[in-house]
Amino acid sequence: MKDKQRDLVIASHNLGKVKEFESYLCGFPVRLLSQPNGLHIDENGSSFMENARIKAIAVANETDAWALADDSGLCVNSLGGAPGIYSSRYAKNDKDRINRLLSELVPFDDRTAYFSSALCLASPGAKILIESEGRCEGLITHFPRGEGGFGYDPVFEVYGTGLTFAEMSRTEKQFLGHRGIAFSLLEPGLNKLFKVD
Repeated sequence: MKDKQRDLVIASHNLGKVKEFESYLCGFPVRLLSQPNGLHIDENGSSFMENARIKAIAVANETDAWALADDSGLCVNSLGGAPGIYSSRYAKNDKDRINRLLSELVPFDDRTAYFSSALCLASPGAKILIESEGRCEGLITHFPRGEGGFGYDPVFEVYGTGLTFAEMSRTEKQFLGHRGIAFSLLEPGLNKLFKVD
């Protein structure tokens, strides 16, 4: 089986994201590789899906391998959808991003929000193989809760659970989270691609 494995590059420098994909893809005949160090991609799309495509194509062309990219972020209704596609650029680190978000939400009663994740699998030559988008609804808590996860996970409580992503087990987050939902929508396409191979 090993000689039938295909190299698949995860188009991200975010280790938390890469670890999530390792668990999603464990049942597929792939050898996961990290995005090359020093590769800078100008994410200038106007949506999560546009940015996922840009990243997947750039990494596939750079590495001459299939590349899976995710572009995801937090959209807060009272802030007009911000931080949105700028979620990772909202401040210099996770702690500052959370502090800025909580500070900007102080005047608002409506704390509803959603996480969105767009996934794109591309091959060299700018060919998009499959793509999907998943969404998880919730609300922003008044202060961080939980020790797990990364990014905005400690302040995003998933509807119907009473838990933030940071309070969930990895399995719970995979099942309920935006990236897990997007991956479940991508999975039928992956199954077809690997059966053909």
